[in-house]
Amino acid sequence: MTTIGLIGSGNIGSTVARLAVDAGYDVVLSNRRGPDTLRDLVEQLGPRARTATPAKAAEAADLAVVTVPLKALPDVPVDPLRGKVVIDTNNYYPERDGQVARLDDESTTTSELTQEHLPESKVVKTFNNIYFEHLARLARPHGDPERSVLAIAGDDADAKQVVTDFLDAIGYDAHDVGPLSEGWRYQRDTAAYAGLYQTPDADFTPESGRQVTPELLQEKLDAAQRYRDM
Repeated sequence: MTTIGLIGSGNIGSTVARLAVDAGYDVVLSNRRGPDTLRDLVEQLGPRARTATPAKAAEAADLAVVTVPLKALPDVPVDPLRGKVVIDTNNYYPERDGQVARLDDESTTTSELTQEHLPESKVVKTFNNIYFEHLARLARPHGDPERSVLAIAGDDADAKQVVTDFLDAIGYDAHDVGPLSEGWRYQRDTAAYAGLYQTPDADFTPESGRQVTPELLQEKLDAAQRYRDM
């Protein structure tokens, strides 16, 4: 039984935890405020869930999910994640994270920064371009014709396969965008960002999420523009 260790347990983290528990995984949740603040969530998730410090969650993880604001990236534990596959859900919001020159001039990407912080881990970028309500609602069993795809990017083929298998288990197909450097194609404000999973012209509700096919996602990825060209 694989254990999913979550470094950060906000909207995306808690949703991934719910999907993972439903798929039969054990989950260890953590955040910066301490295990006691996650007690209610763990009670809701049931006996497959427990809390820990970020370092202990990283240590327990067979597969880790780093889902913290970009400004908190320096606090993500490094040593216990060595050699492990790490899913990165990060997005760059300057008003929240402060200005980051290398992201402003687009000489790197958020997940490449995560890879730099975790040099001996294998980082794969996913979950960062879908609203958590839609992530919860659009999950479908393997083979369901209404199943959606999620973009993934990473520099290690084996790590991407691990993440592909995990996505399959929790209700999604993976759409491989290429190396981490290509992750900009579904970063904030691009055509393939979170609004892609929102039904056009509908009021935002969890129910307004729509299926995203490989063809639709690829169309939007191909349409991506650099910030400087917008």
